[in-house]
Amino acid sequence: MDKISLSDGEWKLLNLLWKDNPLTIGQMVESLASSTGWTKATVNVMLNRLADKGAVRIVTGGRRKLIYPVIAREEAVWQEARNTLERIRTDSLGLLLSAMTRDTKLSEQEVEELIGILKEAGKND
Repeated sequence: MDKISLSDGEWKLLNLLWKDNPLTIGQMVESLASSTGWTKATVNVMLNRLADKGAVRIVTGGRRKLIYPVIAREEAVWQEARNTLERIRTDSLGLLLSAMTRDTKLSEQEVEELIGILKEAGKND
């Protein structure tokens, strides 16, 4: 998949689709109503942008449109991380991890997961 960049709103829509799909535009508006107040028109415009980026597929069936994610969550997160690294241009992974975890209380499981990732990365030399 080509490199894509997602807005905060597009992340919200994709997070809904990764939890449950396909969804209709109406279902998405209803799910986001209390947190965003977005109208059907707003969601529709954002979904069309996501479709243009190749992140979602919109299937029209009768009067409803069914929305499916095309990009996997892991791929989107990876691309966002790469975009962030390119923007901040840091050569220090330690600095980046420190900044990301400074104000976050990590669970023991999360710490073990990070250690496992770092050990695996060290084997890729």
